[in-house]
Amino acid sequence: MKRYILRKPINITILIAILVPNVVWAQANERPRARELGIQVGVFPTGVHNAITDVSGVQVGHSTVVQAPNVRTGVTAILPHAENAYISRVPAALHVGNGYGKLLGVTQVRELGELETPILLTCTLCVWKAADAMVEWMLEQTGMENVRSLNAFVGETNDGRLNDIRSRPIEPEHVFAALESASGGPVAEGGVGAGTGTVAFGWKGGIGTSSRVLPSSLGGYTVGVLVQSNFGGILQIGGAPVGKELGQYAFANQVGHDDEYDPDTDLQEWGSIMIVVATDAPLSDRNLERIARRAIMGLSRT
Repeated sequence: MKRYILRKPINITILIAILVPNVVWAQANERPRARELGIQVGVFPTGVHNAITDVSGVQVGHSTVVQAPNVRTGVTAILPHAENAYISRVPAALHVGNGYGKLLGVTQVRELGELETPILLTCTLCVWKAADAMVEWMLEQTGMENVRSLNAFVGETNDGRLNDIRSRPIEPEHVFAALESASGGPVAEGGVGAGTGTVAFGWKGGIGTSSRVLPSSLGGYTVGVLVQSNFGGILQIGGAPVGKELGQYAFANQVGHDDEYDPDTDLQEWGSIMIVVATDAPLSDRNLERIARRAIMGLSRT
């Protein structure tokens, strides 16, 4: 698991977990969000869009790559603000929980406590291609003429169950599209961008986002989260064991009937998740790491 945080008046956190992927994929916005179905999580109100972009300045962009016969992947870009991320750096921190992903840019973030590029999410075998493309894009930005070093930050999950990951289909134009389309406001969710080929809890996974606003008596700060979900376990909604009741969960083929176990159909208990947390609270990178560590607690409630 990995996770990460930053700030300007912005702070961001990223996390990757180790759990799983699944079947059908759906375009963003085809299905209602939890609150539209009357499911209220927590006691604090959401921001205007109930998205990471409710943290002022944060922008999100997607590039979805779907190619015949079986390429289902993409790129998601999270920008801390609309300015040059290298010139206007934000405090950042990282936490890895039970993971060993291919996350790039870790050392400098841990040593210096700052982020100097946007955050990219993609599939496991495309991390290096995405990083190379982002470096090219960053070096072409105004004010970068004399830059000789750049710490590209790229995270991933393995969407190889639904995507021909060995084809490594991400090209520079996909990365450029995600970066250049990034904007504030509503964020597309589900089978888009880096979530196109992911699976979670034995169901189709994808990109998800949410936000909460603290009351003025607690500072009035906003916290926003974006996830690239791709893991196993038993889905819970508001404490209800939905996955168990529907019979769709990790180890379902082994629990109670080992004699019938079929490894070819088992929902394996592995996978990963990237969790990016942003906030406008005035926190140091040290305190951002404390927030990053606590994101796993939120994950455990699902």
